[in-house]
Amino acid sequence: MKPYDLMVLGAGASGLWAAMVAARRGKRVCVVDHGKKPGRKVLVAGGGKCNFTNRDMEPHHFVCENPHFVKSAIARFTPWEIIGFLDARGISWEERELGRLFCKKSAADIVSALKEACRRSGVSFYLGQRITRLEKKENFHLTLSQETVEAQNCLVALGGPAWPQVGATDFGHRIAKQFGHAIVPARPALVPFTLKKKSSFKELAGIALPARLTAGGKSVTENLLFTHTGLSGPAALQGSCNWKKGEAIAIDFLPQAPIDTLFDASGGKPMVKTVIGKHLPERLTRAILPSKLASKQVAQLTRDQYDTLKKRIHNHLITPSGTLGMKKAEVTGGGVCTREISSKTMESKKTKGLYFAGEVLDVTGQLGGYNLHWAWASGQAVGESV
Repeated sequence: MKPYDLMVLGAGASGLWAAMVAARRGKRVCVVDHGKKPGRKVLVAGGGKCNFTNRDMEPHHFVCENPHFVKSAIARFTPWEIIGFLDARGISWEERELGRLFCKKSAADIVSALKEACRRSGVSFYLGQRITRLEKKENFHLTLSQETVEAQNCLVALGGPAWPQVGATDFGHRIAKQFGHAIVPARPALVPFTLKKKSSFKELAGIALPARLTAGGKSVTENLLFTHTGLSGPAALQGSCNWKKGEAIAIDFLPQAPIDTLFDASGGKPMVKTVIGKHLPERLTRAILPSKLASKQVAQLTRDQYDTLKKRIHNHLITPSGTLGMKKAEVTGGGVCTREISSKTMESKKTKGLYFAGEVLDVTGQLGGYNLHWAWASGQAVGESV
């Protein structure tokens, strides 16, 4: 059988998009996946509604050891590209807070549209087959559980180990290592933090409030949720992308209301806990204010006591014990080192014809549609270049 022009390993967002783009250019393309159905992770994204992109698409929304790597792909593939794809197929979508775009009905609409677009362009699917070996001779030779496939080019779009319950593994990283690529250690990202057993914050389970959370030198202001295991909500999930184990995170519980302003407006007579309690939940107020200072009148505070309160409220430091791990992580941080990948084509600088796209690379998008957009954009780059 004549070799394929492109063999795509992984029937996720980046793999399906790359296959569709390449096939539309007249390339013979096949998609291989150990799962029986394509797009399994897309189907559960965004609570089943698929947050497929964001109107605010800038490089600073991505975490990567090589921060300039994402610029080329996202400059050439704007949010309007995926919007146009949906509009052309009558798939309705809606805009939510912070420019996040979701399907109105179901993520299944996008997966079905991608599958149909691939099939109409002649893409062959090898689903439900286990990959046992990938070799590079003159072409790439892939040994499956039932047959062998040969192609001139190979795209590794196998994602990372986050969400193993939908079939995610580290196989893409292992293939990259096989071909001599360095791997930035995989870590859970967009995942809740856990706190030590004796943490007083665990007694605050159920409280949610807007807060500014700083981790790894980067800050985000979003809702923060206290849980029985630690910290969750958008602020915590965003912070986990930049956090490294053992580091402290800083929380500003009143990002929009400096205590300088609150205390000045109080007149000085009310107690500290009364002033702060008007802006924060009672249980949280008790947990973060030192008991000796909580009952003091504002006017009685010394400069040192005032500074202590500012730190407790606006720069509260806490060191998470960890995260809830890969099973609860929405994406994988780390991955194939991007310094060894072309930012324009996603081709390996070590092996001609070998490409990487999507989550398998060391590119992690923030919460809000950025990871799926990276999948489309990097897949587009591959599909245009093979």
